[in-house]
Amino acid sequence: MTDPSMTDAFALDPRLAADTVPVGDLPLARVLLMDDARFPWLILVPRRPEVSELTDLALEDAATLWQEVRIAVGVMQALAKPDKVNVAALGNVVAQMHVHVVGRFRSDPAWPGPVWGHGERSPYPAHARAQLLERAGALFAAA
Repeated sequence: MTDPSMTDAFALDPRLAADTVPVGDLPLARVLLMDDARFPWLILVPRRPEVSELTDLALEDAATLWQEVRIAVGVMQALAKPDKVNVAALGNVVAQMHVHVVGRFRSDPAWPGPVWGHGERSPYPAHARAQLLERAGALFAAA
């Protein structure tokens, strides 16, 4: 169970909220699925208010975030069986601290370049999104 005091002032950036669907919460981070069927893509957002840089997190939170990123990479590998998993924390468009965990395939439309700014987002069909969320939730629960 998470500490309710840590989420009192937490609000998800509107752009992240608009482009993603929630998977669930880890002890520190909210886990989101980028609603883009072109790329299997998770985003971890520490539920701490006003954090934009990794250095804004307490050392313990930074260590926890890294552990949760490792879990998310394992989930991505089990979920999508990608050729490579990219992990990045950019923040150029959305300043709120968040970490991308993106499954990449040699056959994906952006390979070998970055996924950012490549074409238009293609939302999942509702049934596929629901199945993916169910599988991801089960994998996180088992991790």
